[in-house]
Amino acid sequence: MDYLLTEEQRLLQELARQITAERIKPLRAQLDEEETFPWEIIRDLAQADLCGTIIPEAYGGLGMGALENCLVLEALAEGCVGVATTYAASFLGAYPLLLYGSEEQKEKYLPPLARGEALAAFALTESQAGSDAGAIQTTAVKDGDSYLLNGTKQWITNAGEAAFNTVIAMTDRSKGARGASAFLVEKNDPGVSFGKKEKKMGIRASVTREMALADCRIPKDRLIGREGLGFIVTMRTLDLARPGAGSLAVGLAQSALDEAAAFAKERQQFGQPIIAFQAVQHLLADMATKLEAARALVYAVARYIDSGAKDYSKEAAMAKLFPTDMAMAVTVDAVQVMGGHGYMREYPVEKMMRDAKILQIYEGTNQIMRNIIGLALNKEYGRKR
Repeated sequence: MDYLLTEEQRLLQELARQITAERIKPLRAQLDEEETFPWEIIRDLAQADLCGTIIPEAYGGLGMGALENCLVLEALAEGCVGVATTYAASFLGAYPLLLYGSEEQKEKYLPPLARGEALAAFALTESQAGSDAGAIQTTAVKDGDSYLLNGTKQWITNAGEAAFNTVIAMTDRSKGARGASAFLVEKNDPGVSFGKKEKKMGIRASVTREMALADCRIPKDRLIGREGLGFIVTMRTLDLARPGAGSLAVGLAQSALDEAAAFAKERQQFGQPIIAFQAVQHLLADMATKLEAARALVYAVARYIDSGAKDYSKEAAMAKLFPTDMAMAVTVDAVQVMGGHGYMREYPVEKMMRDAKILQIYEGTNQIMRNIIGLALNKEYGRKR
């Protein structure tokens, strides 16, 4: 479909797809098998000026919006969701700065991200605090001109590779979730350490590690915004990031559909290509229809955000929920279309099916997305009565 993209948006999308075709697809199987962090591809993206798409021009970025970010993420995910997740997670770590950071913080941390010289990470999750952000145990105690941080973060994307991490910690536990605050913790700060690379089902090119803070002392000017703002920082950050997760799902599903349809045209059974059989046609038809519906939803929500909307939690949750459920279904069907071939590592769809699962889990499980949407509807219809 023609989504009426501007010339600039089309060129951006084409550039990202060119890098995907030339640099990501030839390496994706190797990156997955060896669980290699894609620094060279990040450098390629930096040379193409794609590491600063959403970073304002004042800090060396392109100053683009949510839709442009989604176009790039979709294109990269057509090659490898592991690589695309690495790229996306850096923006996840940067959103708190973009939303609430001081001018001094932005001037220090954003230009290296825009140039692709550094990555960021968002450290929220803990062993007992995933969807329940109010259960965070990591603490930050003010001590003179510093804060002393203690705690352990779990399953942090880009941890150990990122130059800085946005860490959510409790500064006043008596206030519950409203007692959380956001801090900038640099990779080499004293008291910071990282665990082993986690062995994952999918997105193996992306690095996931534990991050430990043991009497980590940081200057008080590393506080983002003010004390008690951490929960709001987290929710606003995730609202901005969730359409991006939907974009990853769209790119992944597009690639799975392409692989399945191409295979179905070549695979001969009973004297004809299997795409000639109605059973296969119906599978492909459903895949294509769900995919296009998901893409339309993601683009619409991204445009809504770019329009200046103030509250888009419900829409962002929808843009994460539907596309990621779709990607899981489409990749399963892609394997089915390809039969035994699809189950083999020689073909990329088995990797796509493994990669798809995490999209339903990270940045808020899809069950939490349904909660967000349901609560918003309850409020909306309550006002209408």
